[in-house]
Amino acid sequence: MSKSEFIFNKVNKILEWFLIIIFALLVLDVLFQVFSRYLLGRSFTWTEEFARFSLIWMTVLGAAYLNAKKEHLSMDFLYEKMSTANKRKTSILIEVFIFLFALIVMVIGGLNLVYTTLHLEQLSGTLRIPLGYVYAVMPISGFLIMCFSIYHISGIYSNKNMS
Repeated sequence: MSKSEFIFNKVNKILEWFLIIIFALLVLDVLFQVFSRYLLGRSFTWTEEFARFSLIWMTVLGAAYLNAKKEHLSMDFLYEKMSTANKRKTSILIEVFIFLFALIVMVIGGLNLVYTTLHLEQLSGTLRIPLGYVYAVMPISGFLIMCFSIYHISGIYSNKNMS
């Protein structure tokens, strides 16, 4: 196993565990909300906001995780009919587009969003968390997707990863 494969696998494992923890907290939060609303007769407003923020983090980081595993939804009808050389070129082109999207939209746009919300000192409604921390998942996930795209491109060049 090469050093890049080792790092790739470690990052994926950490990301996987982080997603499991977020999901577990989301489930506990929703169960607590249902318990407090129906058994205690009292609803806590912070649970809805926490569920929303954890769902945002889980979704965006989950997209990075799926990108690493190459398990995003795709339509490969035309791809499967291509020659090996064209599959290789198409795979590289797709990874370059993914890299550019992650760079421009998620990293640059996400950093701009984080900076703006932190600079304006915007706080969430009930938890009073700076919204920049909530939005920080965009550039983090974008950076991970960029790294995964570089890893996939290097795998395509070394014939390890064609799909």
